[in-house]
Amino acid sequence: MSATRPSAGPELMLPGLGEVYAAYVREADALPAQPGPLQAEMWTSAQLGGLEAAAPHAAARRAALGDLIGCLHAAATPGARAFLRALAAIGPAEGRAAAARAADRLAGVPAAPWEESLGRVVPGQAWLIQEGPLDGDRLVCEFRYEGAGTAGMHALAVRLSYRDAPAEIVVVGDVPALMAAARQAMQAELCVVQPYDAAAVGARLRAALGTERGGTASLPEACYPALALARHRASLLP
Repeated sequence: MSATRPSAGPELMLPGLGEVYAAYVREADALPAQPGPLQAEMWTSAQLGGLEAAAPHAAARRAALGDLIGCLHAAATPGARAFLRALAAIGPAEGRAAAARAADRLAGVPAAPWEESLGRVVPGQAWLIQEGPLDGDRLVCEFRYEGAGTAGMHALAVRLSYRDAPAEIVVVGDVPALMAAARQAMQAELCVVQPYDAAAVGARLRAALGTERGGTASLPEACYPALALARHRASLLP
């Protein structure tokens, strides 16, 4: 047995979810094969979205997150280490330190090639796209990975409806194509596109996305897969 693998599994706060955690650990085996940090973060965000959508309240979500971190550490596989590093980078704030410590204890487990880039992004231009009075505001924020030039450029696009309630959360890998399509729509008078103050975007997104929604029905189901990544990116805005 590897020196990094504990002799027994962790004591779970929610033992009834043991099979669920085991499924997450198995699925993590595919994580190191992701082509880059953005894809790894999107994968991780989707897993966290499923966990949050199913949680009946914030306390249950926190307990499940703690259990998951313990199970990943106990598994001590390359996928588990990659998942822990991604959780430490973009996961819920209350679990990042624990995930980082658990990953540090797996020093003998092979690291994914993009591990050091996880979460290390800087914001760029922000845009406001208004398609109509009933469609709300679409906030688009560009991001780049530190030291990667345009290779890791991507955008977070969040559509806010009445009272800034999130209606759609999308991570876009082809930013030039997104903005070209938006400008074509603007020329056809289908929408308005204009630069938007990054601080204003950050304030609106942080208020809209929140951090303690738990399993409430306040978000459309389709928003959950990108929610963790969106919260991380919003936290980096002024």
